[in-house]
Amino acid sequence: MARAATVHGGDAHGDRVNVRELVPAVIGVLVRRGADFASAEDAVQEALIKALQADEPPRDPMAWLIAAAWRKFLDAARAESSRRGRELAVETEPPAGPVSSADDSLWLYFLCAHPSLSPGSAVALTLRAVGGLTTRQIAAAYLVPEATMAQRISRAKRQLAGLPLDRPGDPATVLRVLYLVFNEGYGGDVDLAAEAIRLTRQLARATGEPEVAGLLALMLLHHARRASRLGPGGRLVPLAEQDRSRWDTALIAEGVAILQAALARDRLGEYQAQAAIAALHADAQSAEETDWVQIVEWYGELLTLTGSPVVRLNRAVAVGEADGPRAGLKELAEVDPGLPRYAAVRAHLLERAGDREQAAELYAEAARAATSVPEREHLTRQAARMRTPDRPAGAADRTQEECPG
Repeated sequence: MARAATVHGGDAHGDRVNVRELVPAVIGVLVRRGADFASAEDAVQEALIKALQADEPPRDPMAWLIAAAWRKFLDAARAESSRRGRELAVETEPPAGPVSSADDSLWLYFLCAHPSLSPGSAVALTLRAVGGLTTRQIAAAYLVPEATMAQRISRAKRQLAGLPLDRPGDPATVLRVLYLVFNEGYGGDVDLAAEAIRLTRQLARATGEPEVAGLLALMLLHHARRASRLGPGGRLVPLAEQDRSRWDTALIAEGVAILQAALARDRLGEYQAQAAIAALHADAQSAEETDWVQIVEWYGELLTLTGSPVVRLNRAVAVGEADGPRAGLKELAEVDPGLPRYAAVRAHLLERAGDREQAAELYAEAARAATSVPEREHLTRQAARMRTPDRPAGAADRTQEECPG
């Protein structure tokens, strides 16, 4: 396991300082001193590793990290003949000057979501530059070789080289990148879902935007159900069958409070609408008590905001729960059959309508198209259950909230 990315500061209270949270501010300091983004990010990463390996933590982590990163940058710059003359003129380290952690973090969020980057590259760069994770940690989380992840990050930084950085990514791209991080779940020694929540909290503090708060609420409400989503052996547990006593009520309460405050500002966005749907699921004491009528209404709002065919697909499920399977199938007729999970949704609605034979065929078709082992095994069991008339019907795949994103 990686060593915890915290050191003790030198103040009288002995507060623990998460040095990873200092990374954006330190990168900002180096860039203002004249370093290019890629070199500054590399230097800060090397300094961060040194800080975490030190036996004696620095009294002032921020000042120490700035000084160490600046030395790393100068060492690297002096090694490049094309820059030697300019960098050798720097004889002393300039004072750190005022550091606005919030401003630097916000700038890096938007820079890492630059429109020239692919989603995968934007996520990796965000985890490095804003999250302060090492390449090894990111590679382990994504279950890819470290060399592969290093190439991805280097390619992203090369793409940014020479570009005007006064035109970074738009807010929607930043939020989409953070949600992609969250949806990756966890692996290795880094929990990407928890990391995404940490970064979104940071962004919410820096911006105060209701849609950022909506994304944070959505993450918290999904994360609250995490412990109940998988059974023994990694078996997928559908939403209707989850043990709700295992849901994290503190996270649910926090998510609902954040959502209510965001909605009160009357600037509805898609993440707020998604969070409202997740909150209605979290509020139900049992699957039978779910307020499907309200969920259908919120899906209507979400469809107006996004026009997404995936939202239309999930709305068909909600209509089937609120008004009966025939109504759900009628709604489904307006959806593109080529969408992922279309076969699973149609199978669920046909099962509820009593057509077990066709439902079995569609569950099997959906299993063949599944992108994860737990989902494939779950759908295969559903197909087998349809072919065993004596067994009681169980819950089928539910809505998008079960697999966010």
